Amino acid sequence: MFIFVIMGLLICIEASGSSAVVFVQRGKDFPLDVITADVLEEDVIVFWKFNKKDVLVRFLPGREPSVTTAYKGRIEFPEKKYSLKLKDLQEADTGVYTAEATETDASKIIAEYHVTVQGPVSPVNLTVDSVSNNSDSCNITVTCRAQDSHINSTFRCDTKNCSQEGGGRSEVTASGAFLHVYLANDSIICNHSNQVSGIKDMKNTQDFCPRRNVSVTDRGGNMMAGQAGLGSPGMVVERRTWSKLQAIMGHVSQHLRWPAPLAVTED
Repeated sequence: MFIFVIMGLLICIEASGSSAVVFVQRGKDFPLDVITADVLEEDVIVFWKFNKKDVLVRFLPGREPSVTTAYKGRIEFPEKKYSLKLKDLQEADTGVYTAEATETDASKIIAEYHVTVQGPVSPVNLTVDSVSNNSDSCNITVTCRAQDSHINSTFRCDTKNCSQEGGGRSEVTASGAFLHVYLANDSIICNHSNQVSGIKDMKNTQDFCPRRNVSVTDRGGNMMAGQAGLGSPGMVVERRTWSKLQAIMGHVSQHLRWPAPLAVTED
């Protein structure tokens, strides 16, 4: 299957030949092409039909294309033989479009498009419902909300990274779109999409579970080391580890006359 994105259209052409599955954004135009036009006989008659019964256009030998009344003003003809462009598609235009060629008393389908017309998705909103902290972790509960659906999810951040309980969550909305909430790097992302459009909202986990800075100083007040708390790149200093270290260094200093042990202060 080949996938193309052209001017707001998502086109999935299946490997079976001239049949294509097409998603078109409401209000856009779409070309209905006949790829095999050059191999047809000169006196061929070609009809473009909607759902195999309503005729859009007739191509008769030696004549200009004839557009039926229902489609007048909505069809243009490119240079490509037996092809046309259908303009301003709406949801009612969803269906099967076929080009049928008649040669010497035999008819065959020379092009077929299964077209689905979709509107753009509604705006999406990501809200933080609650934040809970303790010495080891921070939990963020959020709601990812679209016009006709919502998802709740919880994210846990520890001293090294963040994770989503149960992994990424998604569901199909009443309008047939997809609502998805997931974690990417340090961002919680709420995404609303269908085959022709998409929109997202996001929050940074560090805005709700900030990393705490720790100053490590010697007796003279000189800073010696970096950060601590809820995880960060670089050095991570745990208060419990430093407490043990201080006790050990204090005991050693009594026998070796070392300076006072290091002090750890939290900003």
